[in-house]
Amino acid sequence: MKVAVFSAKPYDRQFLEAANAQHKHHLQFFEPHLSAETSALVAGFPAVCVFVHDRLDASVLQQLASGGTRLVALRCAGFNNVDLEQAEALGMIVTRVPAYSPYAVAEHAVGLILALNRKIHRAHARVREGNLALEGLLGADLHGQTVGVIGTGKIGAVFARIMHGFGCRLLAYDPIRNPECEALGARYTELGEVFAQSDIISLHCPLTPQTHHLINREALRQMKRGVILINTSRGAVIDTKAVVEALKSGKIGALGLDVYEEEADLFFEDLSNRVIQDDVFARLLTFPNVIITGHQAFFTRNAMEAIAQTTLANITAFERGQPSGNEVTASKVRKEGHREHTTTAHS
Repeated sequence: MKVAVFSAKPYDRQFLEAANAQHKHHLQFFEPHLSAETSALVAGFPAVCVFVHDRLDASVLQQLASGGTRLVALRCAGFNNVDLEQAEALGMIVTRVPAYSPYAVAEHAVGLILALNRKIHRAHARVREGNLALEGLLGADLHGQTVGVIGTGKIGAVFARIMHGFGCRLLAYDPIRNPECEALGARYTELGEVFAQSDIISLHCPLTPQTHHLINREALRQMKRGVILINTSRGAVIDTKAVVEALKSGKIGALGLDVYEEEADLFFEDLSNRVIQDDVFARLLTFPNVIITGHQAFFTRNAMEAIAQTTLANITAFERGQPSGNEVTASKVRKEGHREHTTTAHS
């Protein structure tokens, strides 16, 4: 089957081509994002393969359908960039990769915590300049600290297990309790208590209307002074302007981000020779207690192999007229209520 692959970086080609040795699809790679401006490139392709920053709103989907596209194969878990209502109305099938490596994202979140808590990023820069002084590098034991886990699906559960290994007390918030987290001693409670009691808060929830700007001024007001806040889920779960204010006041002691609310025009690109026009993002970069990574939490060999295999298996199932089990529809989401067990930096 002819497949138009958008947002295709060299590493995407590497893993997709390796997995395609088994499936034998004709993959045409396009580096730009899929959008209204690039959707004409898809004409004649029955399938399009897209990533988190490709925009499949109603107008784009209509243009794809008019050109003969019948399958949207997401190589990620999340689908908030797809108008599912319009896709269903057009008779288009949307598939995703619901799980690949929860360890990749959970371990990255823990890495951000360790780096921020022990100021490893600052120490590294100092030592390279010959400064081996310890002033300003004081950290704290993770053992005995209270960690709030917001979203306890597969990634949140792996994260909780790692933090439990450090000897942390776990507080959890999720509409659906995970027995695996309860077995670790995690206590499920309301968001207000998670905010008020946690020394560290890590976000592992999907982006939905309910979680949009979940971390806002009111939420920050309830948190401990000096809290460490980590987000490897979706950028818009955090109200970034409110977080900047909290950093300036000292309410947030350290911030680790792998996602950003307006990342679509920034992440996955080399901007080292350009002036970044996003003033909020530029302000974040000035704080010494902030670490930002460019949506790389998912980026392990294990995850990339799993993503490529599942994506191509979804396409093969569609070609054969069979369900893959990874289809997502607006009616299904409405009926069941979306429970995203695999919310990630790549979801």
